[in-house]
Amino acid sequence: MSIVPAKSNDLVMPSSPATVSGAVFDIKRFALHDGPGIRTTVFLKGCPLSCMWCHNPESQATRPEILFSADRCTGCGACISACPQAAIFIAHAVAQTDRDRCGGCGQCVSVCPSHARTLLGKTMGVQEVVSEIESDIVFFDESGGGVTLSGGEPLFQPEFATALLSACQHLRIHTALDTCGFAPWEHLSQVARVSDLVLYDLKHIDIPQHVRWTRQSSDIILDNLVRLDALKKRLWIRIPFIPGFNDDLQSWHALAAFVAQLRCVEAIHLLPYHRAGEGKWRQLERLPEAVFCEPEKEAINAAVALMRETTGCPVHVGG
Repeated sequence: MSIVPAKSNDLVMPSSPATVSGAVFDIKRFALHDGPGIRTTVFLKGCPLSCMWCHNPESQATRPEILFSADRCTGCGACISACPQAAIFIAHAVAQTDRDRCGGCGQCVSVCPSHARTLLGKTMGVQEVVSEIESDIVFFDESGGGVTLSGGEPLFQPEFATALLSACQHLRIHTALDTCGFAPWEHLSQVARVSDLVLYDLKHIDIPQHVRWTRQSSDIILDNLVRLDALKKRLWIRIPFIPGFNDDLQSWHALAAFVAQLRCVEAIHLLPYHRAGEGKWRQLERLPEAVFCEPEKEAINAAVALMRETTGCPVHVGG
């Protein structure tokens, strides 16, 4: 793993916040697991990874997408007439969508009488997002909370992420970046400058295993984490616990040894796999590439003990 020292000209300055917009798919208020205190989490669309266990598959593509609830569909056909791409057809008494043809315009959503269709993802300006955030400042102040930028992957939209977090800091709002770390260093360092805390997802040390299960290598993720630590940036490490992927002790020994060399890690969070995201795959009319079971409590406890003993950091399950 090669570590290249950061240079002063690595940073790319963003445009004026008034002119920057991004693809947002959700704004979650009163979030309790995305950093300290009560937070508002802004979810951006687009992710460079394709994790087989992804809990938010609707976040992977940058374009708007239609979520479809088949149990609500009456088969009336109103959406078929409304679709300008002729992407919708009736099969097995319900409307189905050719996702390759769908442009995500949302015209089918507006005519559906049973609310079986939802448009996910829209373009928002920085000030538009800030306006939604401002009403929660009183809760941030009372709880030590703030704003967390998540996804998808916020670094997929570095200019928007930088402008939005900078605008929050201008309002004295605590900012956190939730990232998988797979991005050019200049993008990560740029957004990290306006992040008071970085929630860094670490999945696996072994490169072939990482490629097999996420479609991307872990080397840039590990490199970026070391460089971020060298900047003395406050870090929370978040590790998904996925049966069949990284639930063996060998994987956790490697993860713990890597984290132990870092100096700015304040906490480690283990995130056990859960099945809550499976319904989203169905709503996107996609099949997940793999099926997982929820991990055993004993295996989680063993990983917690190992990580705590090796790193000396506080280790939490969830959040």
